[in-house]
Amino acid sequence: MSEALHRHVAAFNNRDLQALLDGFTEDAVWITGNSVARGRDELTELFSGAMEQLLPTLTVENVLADGDQVAAQLTERLTHNGEEHVFAIAGFYRLAGDRIRSAKIYREGSAELG
Repeated sequence: MSEALHRHVAAFNNRDLQALLDGFTEDAVWITGNSVARGRDELTELFSGAMEQLLPTLTVENVLADGDQVAAQLTERLTHNGEEHVFAIAGFYRLAGDRIRSAKIYREGSAELG
């Protein structure tokens, strides 16, 4: 697995917001559904809200890496309005060195939880 993706998933699952943010470039872009987060402030808002409200965890199923590009199949488990949900996720990442520069995330079904 890509080392950057491994660190990202571990920080995400440990709810370690600082370690998670340290894995991004300063100008990173994260796209999920209709949501776009650009830069450190927006990424902080996005991930802190998700960690507090949805209690998500990720499991990496498969990874393909080629140079600065990584494609991953993941399983996401989260709680929304008191109900547990499990989603298949496809993530496409571009790296700058050992940090994530951009990510486009596709969640099976809808990325919008309503």
